[in-house]
Amino acid sequence: MFSLLAVAGCTNTLTSNEPPQPLLRLVSYDSCERLLPVLREAARKNIHPQGGGATRAEAAPAPATAKDSLSSKTQGSDYSGTNTHTAGVDEPDLVKTDGNRIFVVRQGSLEVIDAASKRITGSVGVDMGAHQLLLQGNQVLVLSSSYSNLSPMPEADSRLTKIAPQATRVQMVNVSGTPKVVGDFRIDASLVDARQVGNLARVVVRSYPRIDYPTKVDDAPVTSWLPSYSVNGTKGQVGCERVKLPDQFSGSSIVTILSFDLGLNSLNDGDPVSVMADGGTVYGSGPNLYLAHDQSWRGRDQRGRTEIFQFDVTQRQAEYVASGSVPGYLINQYSMSEHAGILRVATTMGQIESSVHTLKREGGALNQIGEVSGLGKKERIYAVRFVGTVGYVVTFRQTDPLYTIDLRDPAKPKVLGELKIPGYSAYLHPVGADRLIGVGQDATDQGRVTGTQISLFDVGNLSDPKRIAQFKIPRGHSEAEHDPHAFLYWPATKLLVVPVNNEAVLLKVEDSQLTELNRLTHQQGYIRRSLVIGETLWTISDRGLLATTLDGGTRLAWLPL
Repeated sequence: MFSLLAVAGCTNTLTSNEPPQPLLRLVSYDSCERLLPVLREAARKNIHPQGGGATRAEAAPAPATAKDSLSSKTQGSDYSGTNTHTAGVDEPDLVKTDGNRIFVVRQGSLEVIDAASKRITGSVGVDMGAHQLLLQGNQVLVLSSSYSNLSPMPEADSRLTKIAPQATRVQMVNVSGTPKVVGDFRIDASLVDARQVGNLARVVVRSYPRIDYPTKVDDAPVTSWLPSYSVNGTKGQVGCERVKLPDQFSGSSIVTILSFDLGLNSLNDGDPVSVMADGGTVYGSGPNLYLAHDQSWRGRDQRGRTEIFQFDVTQRQAEYVASGSVPGYLINQYSMSEHAGILRVATTMGQIESSVHTLKREGGALNQIGEVSGLGKKERIYAVRFVGTVGYVVTFRQTDPLYTIDLRDPAKPKVLGELKIPGYSAYLHPVGADRLIGVGQDATDQGRVTGTQISLFDVGNLSDPKRIAQFKIPRGHSEAEHDPHAFLYWPATKLLVVPVNNEAVLLKVEDSQLTELNRLTHQQGYIRRSLVIGETLWTISDRGLLATTLDGGTRLAWLPL
């Protein structure tokens, strides 16, 4: 169905001078008859008809070591895996490996490559919108984005633009022999993100009420809010008893967390848990999953606020346990980090200033217990990385201040040091105890960007951070700037691989310098990912896979896709 609603108000919108107002209580209803009036009331207050289109749509066990059950190979020592935010929490990507096999999804096909023989050994058709993979043992979870066809589309006012809602498809592929699709799940909701700990994958999707103008909200059935799904062709719908309501909510969006067990050879209905809320950024700490969504796009307050929702994911079904909010907006999942039970969040308020907030769960609320503000006045955050009790924040407008923040006392975080240099880092990666790699853009003193720069920082003295090496590629741009999955650092040989334009740039990270080893190219293809298996470096583009020695000096195999 078409979603033809626009949000007229936002939940928990506070000015910058007001204290955080977390959503303190969660309510659920045991019947649709009791739930429906509450949904309609919220929609009446916060949603109005709009004649120009649709609301915005956007595209367990303890953490286990990534050790393949088929071999003794271990991630981190025998092979590299996906570059992720948190150790033990995997993230979906277009390439996965278990150290024996490489799995690549492209153009409606899942390809299986044997790393030892360097041959493509299997292939199976999947959804044409497939673009993300998760892997456990012999099961590959394929995530796709497409348009929904689960529900019939109603007649819409001829003056309105017809926009079909997005849908998410999850396919399970068994790769123990000839690859075979063994499970198929579809839901009327757009894919937000996913995380995996051990066998359990959590897939986060978001949907919107399917209510057409000029239909009145009071005439809409409860099914207009609840996403429909199908499991291996059998249709279903998220039940009213699976929906949680915060004290305050707009009724304009519902976030659903689906749970799939990759230890099984099939898919079920995903044990959905839904919350009437927004959630555009996903961060997994292991035992907890956090969803964050800022309200700035609603246009009410350019400084905005970000709502944060915490789920306990230690059990089979995700459990929504707490929520809160902070002023400003997040740039990505690296803006959040949980340490010793404290959630640290870095935000920017418009173009005014940036802050780091510390939050602690108290009952059903994430309450702020500390804050350090005044970072990068009249600048916005470009990169964040939390490492233990230290936070690194990069802001930029004309120059790049790298701030080092002491978080040992969560109630009293404080800035220890600041380094101002031209340009900025968009991704930060810790190397050892006292080094930090930054990937971003070089810039003039006036703030005009000039191309890719890779920086090596000495953060051994947090009060006096220094850049000790810099590698520049004029007019360059790297996917790693906005997607850290494109970044590879292999500690065993201190190898750094970063895609820049249509090349993979290989550098050696030494104590105080960055040394270029090689540059690799594919046949008219843009290299997007790289990984290490044993003594072989693999680079992956939409045209194929190239196997070389770790320094890139000798080509071992080319596998066209």
